[in-house]
Amino acid sequence: MPLLRVAHRTTYRYRSPVSFGPHRLMMRPRDSHDLRILATRLAITPEPETIRWVYDVFGNSIAIATFSPDTRAEELDFASELDLVHYVTDLPAFPIEDYARTYPFSYAVEEVPDLARSIERHYPDPEREVDRWARGFVRIDGPTTTLDLLVQMTRTIQSTFRYEMRFEEGTQLPVETLRLGSGTCRDFALLMMEAARALGFAARFVTGYIYSHASGGAGHVGGGATHAWLEIYLPGAGWLSFDPTNGIAGNRDLIRVAVVRDPRQALPLSGTWFGRSDDYIGVWVGVQVTEEVE
Repeated sequence: MPLLRVAHRTTYRYRSPVSFGPHRLMMRPRDSHDLRILATRLAITPEPETIRWVYDVFGNSIAIATFSPDTRAEELDFASELDLVHYVTDLPAFPIEDYARTYPFSYAVEEVPDLARSIERHYPDPEREVDRWARGFVRIDGPTTTLDLLVQMTRTIQSTFRYEMRFEEGTQLPVETLRLGSGTCRDFALLMMEAARALGFAARFVTGYIYSHASGGAGHVGGGATHAWLEIYLPGAGWLSFDPTNGIAGNRDLIRVAVVRDPRQALPLSGTWFGRSDDYIGVWVGVQVTEEVE
């Protein structure tokens, strides 16, 4: 039950003073049974005219900052700090229903309407490459244990794909990641999400942070910036976390900020600015997760 501090800073730089439209921040987790928020601090420079908090369609906590039309600056800086308690849940945190312990299985009729969009494939797979890759985890010599299938898929991505940092927004198509054998954490999460959906699982994308030094986990990759993984819904156990970048099954070292149906809905920070087309220099992002002494 570590007490953690997350410091997340994003700085945009411009060649000459520009003005700013609304900015949308997805940086604050919701309190839950596995994560308790103790304190939050948010500093924005230059200071916005208003900050309002809303819940998005998935129930994630979103801050919307608006600026005065008279505000102009060469730098826009967002600094978020979170103090939280993280409760580790290993797999399975709760027993999986008997009927779902072996693959394939069908979700209960009353759950299907709410899970339907999370089961649908979202990305093209015209040659059925992702589909064939996913079905390679289904045993042909006997029963396939549901949890073993998902853990094996998670660890296969971690052990056979090459992690590469990429600072541009967006994700590779799952078929691209499969063909290249490389990608970022968000690419790996999207590949596994679509592969799980190809097998009929309900899966959703998670954005958040990873604690790289907990539990002897200095080898984790994806620290220093926001991190991405996925959750899969299993009857009886609920939404379970899988991080194919690091081969993690369960929420150990993973600090969930928001869950979405598609990674395009999971931008930690987005907004608009007004100036000359060549004013934009670039963005710097830094994330640090440390364990605090109580």
